[in-house]
Amino acid sequence: MTEDLTKKASEMLLKGATMLSEPCPYCSGVRIMKEGHALCTSCGREPEKKDIPEGETISKVKLPLEEMLEKKIETLSNELEQEKDHEKQQNILKSINSLLETIEKVKGKQ
Repeated sequence: MTEDLTKKASEMLLKGATMLSEPCPYCSGVRIMKEGHALCTSCGREPEKKDIPEGETISKVKLPLEEMLEKKIETLSNELEQEKDHEKQQNILKSINSLLETIEKVKGKQ
């Protein structure tokens, strides 16, 4: 660790930075973090900043739960199409409605 890195790390720690339990992804050195800014005390590198492509936000990323619920809706829709019994059709529709409400709740928490 260079003298400059030691000084910078010390200053960050004195100003409330914390040591991270995860090692540096580049050299496995000790990292400290303050206000979202991580610094490796060994190599001085910071993790690469990755930009989210424009138009692709977290809300457009489907969760595994959401995908599973959509598959269930598809399965129930196929069953509904084949079902002749009115009572069973109503039960399938209630299940589909319940799944749709659950998907909306999952989307709302993203």
